[in-house]
Amino acid sequence: MKIISIANQKGGVGKTTTAINLSAGLAARGQRVLLIDLDPQANATSGIGHEPDGEESMYYPLIGESTIEEKIIPSRLPNLSLIPSGMDLAGVEIELARMDDHLMRLRNLLSGYKKHNGFDFCILDTPPSLGVLMTSALAAADEILIPLQCEWFGLEGLAKIVQVIEQIRDTGANSDVVLEGILMTMYDGRTNLSRQVVEEVANYFPAQLYNTVVPRSIRIGEAPSHGKTIFEHDPGGTGSQAYGKVADEFLARHAVCGPPIAAQA
Repeated sequence: MKIISIANQKGGVGKTTTAINLSAGLAARGQRVLLIDLDPQANATSGIGHEPDGEESMYYPLIGESTIEEKIIPSRLPNLSLIPSGMDLAGVEIELARMDDHLMRLRNLLSGYKKHNGFDFCILDTPPSLGVLMTSALAAADEILIPLQCEWFGLEGLAKIVQVIEQIRDTGANSDVVLEGILMTMYDGRTNLSRQVVEEVANYFPAQLYNTVVPRSIRIGEAPSHGKTIFEHDPGGTGSQAYGKVADEFLARHAVCGPPIAAQA
């Protein structure tokens, strides 16, 4: 099982949307996926169509009163399982901060679960902050995927999250973590700004930048309000096509082959 943190401390960049739709896209391609919602706002939980319930979240595993296995539930999508979030995770930040091993608790939990080999990928949806849950997710991950909106302020956020990843490496909390990719979101090909931001990222991170860009799309924004992935909400639209390509590119980067997205329609 490879652990992927979808991370950006800036809100509104398509982080949760990417976590949901990448997970769904990988599951449609035959990959066994576990999506863990670590954001107390529980947007990934509701966006996948599950009602948030604090009893099911990572709260109790993180404080040592439950196991990961006890919190995993199946989603309605084949191959996709979920550990939901809930408001109790907002309080766990305070409790974890008091623990000497707070940065390593999630890493230790997931490292132990890797041995069960029940999933191919574990996708962590992180809060839009640099708090304990976010840094714990970075410390637990094998790889980081950064969604980045096509705006100049996004570049400032990118510099900050890259710096945090380097700090996680330097502290020894996770010296092997890799910046797997940068996914440009909210792309508008009609504007020079979007193209310029993509070019700027390509200059500094050519190997990490995904070839696929996710366009601005009303349908992508609507899908979570219906508790659906973009593939379900608008199967033939530009958003579903884009996230289908993201899943394909992700698998190609990991040397894994899967059926085309049309197989799940």
